Amino acid sequence: MSALQERITAAQAEGRSALIAYLPVGYPDVQGSIDAMVAAVEAGADVIEIGVPYSDPGMDGPVIQEAVDVAVRAGVGMRDVLRAVEAVAAAGAVPVVMSYWNPIERYGVERFATDLAAAGGAGAITPDLIPDEAAAWIAAAQGADLDRVFLVAPSSTDARLRSTTAACRGFVYAASTMGVTGTRATVGDAAEKLVARTREAAPGLPVCVGLGVSDGDQAAEVAAFADGVIVGSAYVRELLEGRGVDGVRALTGDLAAGVRRAGVRA
Repeated sequence: MSALQERITAAQAEGRSALIAYLPVGYPDVQGSIDAMVAAVEAGADVIEIGVPYSDPGMDGPVIQEAVDVAVRAGVGMRDVLRAVEAVAAAGAVPVVMSYWNPIERYGVERFATDLAAAGGAGAITPDLIPDEAAAWIAAAQGADLDRVFLVAPSSTDARLRSTTAACRGFVYAASTMGVTGTRATVGDAAEKLVARTREAAPGLPVCVGLGVSDGDQAAEVAAFADGVIVGSAYVRELLEGRGVDGVRALTGDLAAGVRRAGVRA
């Protein structure tokens, strides 16, 4: 069993969903972002989704874009990302890198896989890469024993769900809404329907839901039907609004209580 799937299964054994926290490397600076990641781990996050700064983050909403822009302008690169991976692994969570394809390709696909594994990373989420075009990444990830996480959306056909989940290892990322990232007032029922359809396509693969969760109540709502709850913009907002590590800790505590309050649907 892969590192990600093992951690998600361990959460299920506790009667809850896994909590996955996204934070980009480099905001407010590299060390500050690493401190925030470690704080999230210490407050109850199971997995840290470590964002690679990129100049054209097409899937990210304005909150994440604002933070990533600062990191890009500061010249934050893959070596800084690998440093964050090491810190998260040392803190006791499972680190998974979230990267658009261009930074990985520029760094070198096999080099990225080798260095990520050496740093203690579990794998990578590649939001703009579809399995049909991922032969190089899949081969490199297999060679380094890394997880591969691809995305599905409410618009995904049944055939696309089958082909995407067949290429995944660790979990499949279910984007709960169409559009860019950002916190939302309500979760909506599209996510639950998508999770059910994804489970039909791949019964043994954990399904984690991202895009929109902002507090413990919404985390509990998603945790009632998903194997993992992914939170991004709400974390970045804590940093943008100056609450720093203390804000990250408080948010994580609220979210961790939420996934425990809901339990996991059988």
